[in-house]
Amino acid sequence: MTFNAFVLRKETLLEGQIEQWDLEELVEGNVLIKVAYSSVNYKDAMVVKQGNLAETSPLIPGIDLAGTVVHSKDNRFSEGQKVIATSYKIGTSHHGGYAEYARIPAEWVIPLPEGLTLKESMILGTAGLTAALSITKLEQNGLEPAGGKVVVPGATGGVGSLSVELLAKRGYHVVAGTNKVEAHDWLKQLGASEIVTREELEESEKLSIRQGEWAGAIDAVGGKTTSYLLTTLKRGGSIASSGLTGGVEVETTVLPFIGRGINWLGIDSVTCPMKERAHAWYRLATDLKPSFLEETVNEITLTQLNDVLTNVVKGSVKGRTIVQL
Repeated sequence: MTFNAFVLRKETLLEGQIEQWDLEELVEGNVLIKVAYSSVNYKDAMVVKQGNLAETSPLIPGIDLAGTVVHSKDNRFSEGQKVIATSYKIGTSHHGGYAEYARIPAEWVIPLPEGLTLKESMILGTAGLTAALSITKLEQNGLEPAGGKVVVPGATGGVGSLSVELLAKRGYHVVAGTNKVEAHDWLKQLGASEIVTREELEESEKLSIRQGEWAGAIDAVGGKTTSYLLTTLKRGGSIASSGLTGGVEVETTVLPFIGRGINWLGIDSVTCPMKERAHAWYRLATDLKPSFLEETVNEITLTQLNDVLTNVVKGSVKGRTIVQL
């Protein structure tokens, strides 16, 4: 049985090709899934367009997928069951979601939560999972709507835009950071109360501490942005870090930590324990489920992937993009 797959090979690095594959080529994993949707993440763009995260060749990229179980050697899953699989090694060293079929280890698969469709689960995808993990950890460390403003730099990206919407749904005063003036109305529709520029959220003067502004922050940017946010958190405030689009180096001192008792929280959506992952997906299907899911998505097919992934690297993609298989 053959199927369509978007394949990355060393000899055609930085440009995936659509190929006909046989199911027998999907050799690893004990749950065979007919994929309905995948999604586009910054990590997918790094795999395909930069090549530094692709650990094998040939590789079917796509770190997210949702679909229906065709066959399972694990009794936790049965034929016809709707499931989600995200992160772990999917799409980097294990064939991923940019294909009509995927074979995934049962340990990486979770049942589709009641309250979500397959399409909705991929509109959320790893970006939604990251946002939910961030909010959960921030709230576990004392964040609440009455505590003050929550800032989200990189607000037009996948994690950023979903964080804006999820936080607003919870009743938080959300400050969105972006330089895309054309996205202001959209961010306000998602629930942003204020919008600031990227430069307003970047370290420039190398001060150890500033006036406290934020009760919390969801930061998928990193670099100078993280440096600035650490100096401007209010007493007891927390920043949830999950990304590096702005760089991996962060300059800071101990002063905001010992002077204000702030928290710098790491968010790992790749290998986080299944218990945390399942709880985050439960919240995404219930109290954190966005109201405007269908309005925040761009739907494409495999033939459009190369162009979209190029635009992701350029930073010109707004919101979420899903791939319909």
